[in-house]
Amino acid sequence: VQLQASGGGLVQAGGSLRLSCAASGSISSIGQMAWYRQAPGKQREMVAVVTRAYMPNYADSVKGRFTISRDNAKNTVTLQMNSLEVEDTAVYYCNAAVMTTSRSPYRDYWGQGTLVTVSS
Repeated sequence: VQLQASGGGLVQAGGSLRLSCAASGSISSIGQMAWYRQAPGKQREMVAVVTRAYMPNYADSVKGRFTISRDNAKNTVTLQMNSLEVEDTAVYYCNAAVMTTSRSPYRDYWGQGTLVTVSS
């Protein structure tokens, strides 16, 4: 199973970016999908998660600015980031809980990370 993230880049404060992540490989089902981020010198933190039933949850720091969505048919998860702040600068990682067969347990997989830089 591979998770391929894309969409990072450089943007000015107040701007927007859209991150996408596609899962591929031997996939029977995908449970929770999420975006995490890690800023320089800080621990990785959860940004947003979405259940298979499309129920989202967000870190307090991004509520009202970021929107997570998924497409179960395409095995993709997207993070729309608006009103970006300098503090949002980080490497963003997508995460998915994947069943590779109908009898296997869910296992966590991670994308390679995509850098988001917000300038003042």
